[in-house]
Amino acid sequence: MKATIWHNPKCGTSRSTLALLEDREGVEVSVVEYLKTPPTRAKLAQLFADAGMTPAEGLRLRGTDAQERGLPHADADTVLDAMVADPILINRPLVETDRGVRLCRPKERIEDIL
Repeated sequence: MKATIWHNPKCGTSRSTLALLEDREGVEVSVVEYLKTPPTRAKLAQLFADAGMTPAEGLRLRGTDAQERGLPHADADTVLDAMVADPILINRPLVETDRGVRLCRPKERIEDIL
């Protein structure tokens, strides 16, 4: 099975999720450090749709100015545009496999798609 993790190495949950993936037998892991290589707007929209969540539900609030910008209550297009312009607003880690996409907070949510 192939798995792609949209990863931030500074995030403990992201590191723990990556370790779970790397320890899993038969999983080929692709790591995308999304702060260095941000996803496109289309890819973000697809990830959130496949995860069954809205862009606002995938918004990182802690350590960002998302609240001050009114993003938690903004429409999907506004949130996606903000995430593309400032990828730190993307909550992590997002993991994509052929079984779906999950925002792995907590990290155990990865089990749903492995």
